[in-house]
Parts: sequence; structure tokens; C-alpha cells
Amino acid sequence: MPIPKNFASPIRMSAKERAFSQLQRWIIEGTLLPGEKLLDAELAESLAVSRTPIREALQLLEVQGLVSMHPGKETRVTMIEKDDILKMYPVLAALHALAAEQAAMVATPEQLEALRERNALFERAIRAGQPFQAMEEDEAFHNLIVEVSDSPYVASFSASLQVHVRRFKYVFLKEKLTASLTSVEEHAEVIAALEAHNTEKAAAAMKRNILRPMNELHALLL
Repeated sequence: MPIPKNFASPIRMSAKERAFSQLQRWIIEGTLLPGEKLLDAELAESLAVSRTPIREALQLLEVQGLVSMHPGKETRVTMIEKDDILKMYPVLAALHALAAEQAAMVATPEQLEALRERNALFERAIRAGQPFQAMEEDEAFHNLIVEVSDSPYVASFSASLQVHVRRFKYVFLKEKLTASLTSVEEHAEVIAALEAHNTEKAAAAMKRNILRPMNELHALLL
């Protein structure tokens, strides 16, 4: 199990939190591959913690669906398949469409301006040929709308699902990850709908913005 030697270690965290954060990142980014066996002793040595926080972190990762634990036998990173994109994206689209619908009722001018600024950063990253930066900005745009919606349940489920979406992108799309200016235009449509307090258009534009890339990426993978 190859473990990186040089990595940024989070500060002001408990041993369990630090182990959880780093292991989650390694799984999402594909450093720890789907199906890979995890040895708590080796992980403890690499992260300079005892085996107890490693085991506690692995339990949290199992709740997230990132590892599969079989006490007394083994712990492995869960598998992920190409067709999983067809299962994740529709759920994410439904959650974010609901967030957009609710945000359309309460969005302030300041929040709308923050969304425009985030979309501008997204466009800049695309034009600069920075796919991973574009992915970060795209997620930040959507997360801001979830924040504006002020729905803790949508926020919780969305954050959990985005962990798997991000992992999918890193594992299967590392060499193919792209973002088009069509997404920038779709973001602008969402902002316009929010500004007009049009809940129906906001939800429809948001759902379209998520499902269109799903179909394109799935076709690319096949």
C-alpha cells in the first residue's frame, strides 16, 4: 500500500480528525485506490498516530461509504464503477434543484453578487486551462447556493454525496476532466432566476446544469 511521505498535515485537530481528514483525501484523490486493502498499523505509522485514531477514522469513513470494514478480516477502500455517475448525479441534481428553488425566495443582492464573482472565477479557470481549479470553483458556486437556501438537511446530504462525486472525478476523469463555457452560461441562468425570485426556473436551470455534464461524461467514459 503506497503511502505518500510528503503531505500537508492539518493542524489543531485531534488525532482522529487528522487521520480522518487525510485518509478521506487520499481515497477521494485516488492515492488509495478502489479495492485497496488498508492496514491500520501501516497507516498509523505514516500519520504518526496510534492505531486507535486510525480505527476510529476508518469507522467514520465506513459511514461515508468510502471503506468497507470486516472486523477480524480486512478493511478495503470501496469500489466505484463508471456507471455510478448515473446514480450519483440525478440525486445531486435533485438536491441542488431544491436548494436553488429555496434560494430564489431569499437571495439578497449581496449573495447574488457573490455568485457572479464565483462564476467569473469559474470561467477564468476554464479559459486558463485549469480543470481542477475549475472543478473547485464549480463546487464552490453550487455550495454557495446551498448556503443561501439555508437548508441544513440539503447541505448535509449534498456534502456527503459530493465526496463521492469528487472521488469519481479523480478516479475516472483525472486525464479527461474538463469544464465547458456552457456551464458558465447555465450558472448565469441560475443567477438570473434567483434574482427574479423565479423558483421554477431556478430549479430547472440548476437541474439542467448538473444532468447535462453527467450525460457528456458518461459518454466520454464509454
